Amino acid sequence: MADLGLSTSSSNTDTVSVANEIIRGEPPVDSNRGDLESLEPPNPKKMRINEPSIESICCLEDRLTGILCCTVCLDLPTVSMFQCMNGHLMCAGCHAHLIADSRLRDENATCPNCRCDIRENSCVRNLAVEKALSELPTDCIFCQTKFPRNQIEAHQNSVCKERISSCQYEKIGCSWKGPFHELSAHEAECAHPKKPGSELMEYITAINAKNHNELTLFRNIFDLLSFQRIAQSDPQLKPYRTDDFVTKLYYESARFSAFGCQWVMKATISEEVKDPTMVSERNINYSLILKSRSSNPLDLHYLVLRGPHSNYKLKPVIYRHEFTPDTAEAPSRRLHVTDSIECNRILSHRVINLRILMFQVSKD
Repeated sequence: MADLGLSTSSSNTDTVSVANEIIRGEPPVDSNRGDLESLEPPNPKKMRINEPSIESICCLEDRLTGILCCTVCLDLPTVSMFQCMNGHLMCAGCHAHLIADSRLRDENATCPNCRCDIRENSCVRNLAVEKALSELPTDCIFCQTKFPRNQIEAHQNSVCKERISSCQYEKIGCSWKGPFHELSAHEAECAHPKKPGSELMEYITAINAKNHNELTLFRNIFDLLSFQRIAQSDPQLKPYRTDDFVTKLYYESARFSAFGCQWVMKATISEEVKDPTMVSERNINYSLILKSRSSNPLDLHYLVLRGPHSNYKLKPVIYRHEFTPDTAEAPSRRLHVTDSIECNRILSHRVINLRILMFQVSKD
């Protein structure tokens, strides 16, 4: 009984002391606090971050390639990207080729996916796709290092150590071509600077001949500009169809005046082949036709340039023809464009804008 009374009094004392500490604003003393403070807190859990692997990145690139590629050539273009009314993508080259083919066949161009009509003004550029394509990586053709598409051209042209370079003595006959990092070593040992002049004349003559031809063309044009009678016109060639069973596309301008006579320009597509739609390499031929009756022959020089507000890549070539009642149509001449891609781009336009310069040869 004495022990029971002692324990009861001690517990009451502890309760009273704790109550006094709470009243005074002091935290109660915990006898087990020391043991709890000696224990280290557990490490906080870290958020799990799944870093993308190389395989997943490559897989993403492949998926984007399949999504953003041209629906015609299935390639990722480096030029403008167009879309049809339903959002299907096609590169600028395929867009021009589709419209050119439709004009040759006298049909409406259609999207390869949804078959909606495609016209010159119905398709719009997709800038979001163009920007996305510019950020996709591609391999350098020389060092096989990956770069964004908007940086690959500058890298391959001026930065890459493996890019193909020519010797600085190429103009005097050195035919060496190799990686850029070997260029300095080759030029230090190149034998062409040490050759005598008699051996270098062959190469210099070939280079001078090429430059001479270009210089002669410009000199002839300047000489023609000094003629007394000069006429200039900007004909617009519009598409028409022949009356044959299998119609063919041709272009013809409205009549225009020059030297007191009426003239017409006519253009055809790939005269040497039966069906221009079956060939990839196409060309445009044009002829100048005198429509007025002239009692006196007209001896003319003429050349064709790109018309105003057009960006065709044409090379000027001077032709000459004497127009008489029996030879009122000049022979068919080649419109010298840079390549077949440029030809398709010209054919994709609704009209062909040209400028013709005509110079009448005096009888003196």
